[in-house]
Amino acid sequence: MNAMPPVDAKTSNPAVLAFVEEAKALFKPDNVRWCNGTKWEYQEMLKALVDGGTAQWLNPAKRPNSVIVRSDPADVARVEDQTFICSRSKDDAGPTNNWADPNEMKATLSKLYDGAMVGRTMYVVPYSMGPIGSPIAGIGVMVTDSAYAVANMHIMTRVGDKVLAALGQSSDFVRGRHTVGYPLSTPATADVPWPCNKTKYITHFPETREIWSYGSGYGGNALLGKKCHALRIASVKARDEGWMAEHMLILKLTNPEGRSKFVAAAFPSACGKTNLAMLVPTIPGWKAETVGDDICWMKFGADGRLYAINPETGFFGVAPGTSNDSNLNAMKTLTANIIYSNVALTDDGDVYWEQMGEQPAHAIDWMRRSWTPASGRPSAHPNARFTAPAAQCPVIAKEWEDPAGVPIDAILFGGRRASVVPLVSEALSWRHGTFLGSIMASEKTAAAAGGGVGELRRDPMAMLPFCGYNMGDYFQHWIKMGEKGGSKMPKVFYVNWFRKSPEGKFLWPGYAENSRVLKWIFERCDGTAQAVDTPIGKLPADGALDINGLNVAPGAMGELLKVDIAGWKSELPSIREHFATFGAKLPSALSQELADLEQRLG
Repeated sequence: MNAMPPVDAKTSNPAVLAFVEEAKALFKPDNVRWCNGTKWEYQEMLKALVDGGTAQWLNPAKRPNSVIVRSDPADVARVEDQTFICSRSKDDAGPTNNWADPNEMKATLSKLYDGAMVGRTMYVVPYSMGPIGSPIAGIGVMVTDSAYAVANMHIMTRVGDKVLAALGQSSDFVRGRHTVGYPLSTPATADVPWPCNKTKYITHFPETREIWSYGSGYGGNALLGKKCHALRIASVKARDEGWMAEHMLILKLTNPEGRSKFVAAAFPSACGKTNLAMLVPTIPGWKAETVGDDICWMKFGADGRLYAINPETGFFGVAPGTSNDSNLNAMKTLTANIIYSNVALTDDGDVYWEQMGEQPAHAIDWMRRSWTPASGRPSAHPNARFTAPAAQCPVIAKEWEDPAGVPIDAILFGGRRASVVPLVSEALSWRHGTFLGSIMASEKTAAAAGGGVGELRRDPMAMLPFCGYNMGDYFQHWIKMGEKGGSKMPKVFYVNWFRKSPEGKFLWPGYAENSRVLKWIFERCDGTAQAVDTPIGKLPADGALDINGLNVAPGAMGELLKVDIAGWKSELPSIREHFATFGAKLPSALSQELADLEQRLG
């Protein structure tokens, strides 16, 4: 006999009900609450966070309906060393992922999960990644004991009853289990402002489309719709079903004649991704609008082109470095309805972080300590975040919620490189573009756990921490997609805003001036801008890059567009070593591209 659904469950879907009942039996929460996605519910979550000491209201005259949250100092970023891909075969996880046997991992976590929500409420969060009902979108159901996670999921995804209605009786949804791992096991157990556990696991079961997360309440460790679902699980689903789930922004670019193109771009964290997504062009008559700042799902349309959606509804951005100078549109987005995590609190109830603007004379830092500019330490954590509704972005494109997606004309790769990589180059083909993406490298940032800031790290397609399967197979999937799409595939470009002079000064002004590079890319897609063939790809011909009115140092443009033959030759052993990581899984097409590059370099 079928069990009756719980009173507040807005579904009769047996797979959803069974999932929730199983979680309830395991976690043993005091209450179960099905999230309906209303504004009232979101406000209730914020109130619960404030009442529990997790959050504090900001000055409503400064930041209406916004809160500041400080996490435990031991829970501030992704924990890559405790992030696992639990595929049935270790070979399917590949050399760049931590692998664990799925049965063993579930046994380990089941013990940790047993009673982990005693004294707490288990929230059931049905969510859609992408516009509800879009053929490119996907649905998940997440259970969590964190009101912080629920509030963030409200901003970052589409939550509630409409999602369950769209799912109907289908069992095709991602199952997410999350707990902070801090049960209130006796009436005397005191809660803390930021409950978490020293033991942390973020685990993914690709074949069964499950995410099991334990011990962390922060960011992508707890917002299971974000990297866990939208990239690690979705990348596997995309491989299986013939589409692409990528760590890319989506930008709409419109020229003075009113014609638009859509560009997707992959950069590792803290390489200017959000800045580019909200660009304000400096070239008269050009307009840039945001479709998405972080994740891009692409499927072939009826016309054979790739169409993309932004599966998210919010921005979970790195705060330090965000300012009116670096990203005016982000700052305009952050005026109200924001969750700030691990930033500083000013004496007048506003927020502050490094490089935001004028320093306050005094503030309370992210660890709740008194801070002044003379303190000798940052006021905000380097990975401090803002969670902001995308709809508030002043340059959000009208197509950003189009269920059909937007047609992608160009794909950009890039990273922080002080030398060797020029300002911009165009790939010779889709396969060559795949090669360029596969060898992407960037200087390490604070968004990734561990030391070595500044050290070079190869991060293919900016997917190294996020690819849910063997990256050798992932490269092969890119090649297969190119073969399927043929001449209708987007053009591929490689950019580097971070080239430095021998004296260590940035050669390119970056930020809004990157629109000049985008203009050349737009015109290359039209076949109107001039380019020259070089051993590393097509570079702007002399005068093809619009630098009218740009104040660049004498000789800087020559340096920015120089093909550093010796530098590229010196990189070949490092590329070979990188490729050797993938062993027999490395596509022969990429080995051939490397051989071709070496031959062209002479």
